Amino acid sequence: MLTTLASHPVGWGWGWGPGPWFLLFPLFWFGLIVLFFTLMSRRRRHWGGWDGDGRGTSGARSVLAERYARGEIDESEYRARLEVLLASEAPRS
Repeated sequence: MLTTLASHPVGWGWGWGPGPWFLLFPLFWFGLIVLFFTLMSRRRRHWGGWDGDGRGTSGARSVLAERYARGEIDESEYRARLEVLLASEAPRS
């Protein structure tokens, strides 16, 4: 028993301690959480009807209304383009 205690000093365990390996588990979980949120935000943007500018599906209509309000397009062109937008947003069967 004395030789066993002498060969394994109290407080040192079975080696040099945990070393840098104890940092890998928190870093792994942090990376996994960041990956999850990144993928979910991209999925929401892609499947949730977001336009490239982040305004949502009504973004094109609001831009069209702004152009009409500024006088860049007339009423007939506004109505024609609005019909095209509404037809493209209609659910397809």
